[in-house]
Amino acid sequence: MGGLAAAVVLGTALVVVPCVVTLSGEPVSSERVADDAQTRYPIVLAHGIMGFAYVGKQSYWRDIPETLRAHGAQVFVTQVSAFNSSDVRGQQLLDQVQKIMQETGAKKVNLIGHSHGSHSVRYVAGTHPEWVASVTTVSGPTTGSEVADWLAELDRNHPWVAGLVLSFGDAVGGLINSITHVDLPIDSRQAMQSLTSTGAGFFNQRFPAGVPEQACGEGGNVVDGVRYYSWSSVGQFYRALNLSDYIMSFTGKAFVREPDNDGLVGKCASHLGQVIRDDYPMNHFQIVNQFSGLVAPGADPIGLFVEHARRLKEAGL
Repeated sequence: MGGLAAAVVLGTALVVVPCVVTLSGEPVSSERVADDAQTRYPIVLAHGIMGFAYVGKQSYWRDIPETLRAHGAQVFVTQVSAFNSSDVRGQQLLDQVQKIMQETGAKKVNLIGHSHGSHSVRYVAGTHPEWVASVTTVSGPTTGSEVADWLAELDRNHPWVAGLVLSFGDAVGGLINSITHVDLPIDSRQAMQSLTSTGAGFFNQRFPAGVPEQACGEGGNVVDGVRYYSWSSVGQFYRALNLSDYIMSFTGKAFVREPDNDGLVGKCASHLGQVIRDDYPMNHFQIVNQFSGLVAPGADPIGLFVEHARRLKEAGL
């Protein structure tokens, strides 16, 4: 297990700098090409762990916001703590959603969260369902992540090793704060605890909307007037030039219960509400077009978001 911990630290180090470099490139044009994805309510994007809004002109959601806007959608990219508890991140998002609604005059928003961002959007919907038209989770750890479980076990048995990993996460979070010019609280330990199976279970007890009652099933599609959707992917390594594939190959070794996973989240663990699909051929970062837009041949992460915006529009959302 110590070897995997070292691999996680080394892999993360090898990914962080290339991530910043590739995400700082020029985004695609937002020039309007169609109104086919012009939803009734604004779309609000909530990032996952090690996330941010923008580095330079490029966002965490590489080219996705620009493409959605080109298809008529009104899109807002938010930023919360790169590493912290689900509640802290959720409250941070809640404050931003309130501000977006005040500035736009919108009565509701369509929330889309990737990875740990799925907890953030569910927190907002669970706290103020009257503000939310829909919740969509993309590779969200609804029932937790086996990687977090492994790290929590390592913390119990070899706390000094886990401490190195968590301290490195705090340093990465501090770096993200610096390069994005924010001052958000960073706590990798709280993030880990929130993402374990136990932590996710406690969160689900408080925010049960959309959570499947049966393992690998679907949850309620509409709860308290909010529509719930999810999609996710499986596989870790697809493109040799995408450095995220290497770290996902490392973290994927932590999985025991779900051999079908994307490197951070198991296929069934991602289910929430209406499951659009849970086996797209991409890893956890490729599904949001990270880091350099290099994904599996034939995969189209950007197209999935445009297609979903059309789905929301057709549903009157």
